Amino acid sequence: MEWLIIGFVLMFVVAPVMWLKPSPRQKRQGALRARAASEGANVKLEKPPLHHFKGTMPAYRWHYPQEAPGPDFLLVRDSYASSALETYCAGWRWRIAPLRPLPESAAKILQELLERLPQDALVVESTPTGLTLWWWESQTAERFSVYAAAFNQLRSTLGGLADQSIKTSISSMKGDLLPPNQADER
Repeated sequence: MEWLIIGFVLMFVVAPVMWLKPSPRQKRQGALRARAASEGANVKLEKPPLHHFKGTMPAYRWHYPQEAPGPDFLLVRDSYASSALETYCAGWRWRIAPLRPLPESAAKILQELLERLPQDALVVESTPTGLTLWWWESQTAERFSVYAAAFNQLRSTLGGLADQSIKTSISSMKGDLLPPNQADER
């Protein structure tokens, strides 16, 4: 009887420790996110730019240099896109197409990257501040390095191709800050 009581006490002590132990999936995600950080990506759980999506999903973001913002565009996997959207390449559609056509070198890198991304990659978004991949993290850290290299190359190619120049943005902001009579004098 004493051994039975000792056994139950040990189970009550060990059980919470086992709950704190990360699962194999959590270990894989931790290694993946650490690799992403070493490859220049910031990882956050955010609401993706998908209609009727509830909750959050991992967003891997590569920031453009502040002096070289990127263009605005949003590509969505076919399975999450309306058939009314324009097709970009096999499996992907533009939700927001860039205002100016992408340079041939950037378009080639982007298309090759989209063709290689896993099926759980749902959105690729570019804003003036960064290039973002929204996906469910199905790959290992080693496999992710291939995608990270392509995203870093794409970020370098797209940097400085913002839809609106920094000088134009600043001058329009100055007009917004001036009183109406002084803004008209500009």
